Amino acid sequence: MRIQHWQDVASLLVGVWLVGSPFALGFGGAAVWITIALGLAVILFAVEAFVIPSYLEEWGEMLLGLALLLAPWTVGYEQVSETVSSVLSGILVILLAGWELLTDRDFSTWWHDRWHHRAG
Repeated sequence: MRIQHWQDVASLLVGVWLVGSPFALGFGGAAVWITIALGLAVILFAVEAFVIPSYLEEWGEMLLGLALLLAPWTVGYEQVSETVSSVLSGILVILLAGWELLTDRDFSTWWHDRWHHRAG
């Protein structure tokens, strides 16, 4: 297990926050289970990045971040703290994944090979 990007560690911490936040902030209803499930998924992707480094998990994290952004309105979170935690965590997960993609050498090489050589 090797840590290539600090963003993976930060994503892991956001996932841990998501799993613990329903208990720390007193969530209720569906928000509890959705937040825990999405938090566990963020943790899974972060740990996967330690075990099998690839840029592909960042795309999964971006989708999870989008789910966190949309969950308060699609599910109907009851408390403001549920919405704020979900939205801020979603933004953070998306930013960390995007930042890692921008700085990942493997992804940059793939992107360059895939798109820049087609024009010529």
